[in-house]
Amino acid sequence: MPEPTPETHVIDYRAAEQLLAARDPRGAVKLLDSVISSHPENTAARLLRARAFFLAAQLRSAELEFQLVLEREPDNAFAHFALARTLERANRSAEATRHFRLAAALDPRPDFVEAARFGERD
Repeated sequence: MPEPTPETHVIDYRAAEQLLAARDPRGAVKLLDSVISSHPENTAARLLRARAFFLAAQLRSAELEFQLVLEREPDNAFAHFALARTLERANRSAEATRHFRLAAALDPRPDFVEAARFGERD
């Protein structure tokens, strides 16, 4: 089997996007594993893999991947929002609220603001 090239990694990334859109998160994870092992600093690939883990109900893996993204990009509102959804799905609502609020503060999109539930008691 030939050695992967940067071009094949781009193809794998795009194919993983398509698999995720087609609701095949496990297939997306498989493609992204090789991309990330070759380019561990690639935040976009990590964010896509985190989304795939979430859709595959691999919540701990999704959480770790979203946290890695946030270590590199602490102002990534979507990553905060997605991490919050992951924590919420894992019945960790207090932790989720913190990330919902950070997402809304960083980007006041209506869905982020609604999820943040500002004004409600913790």
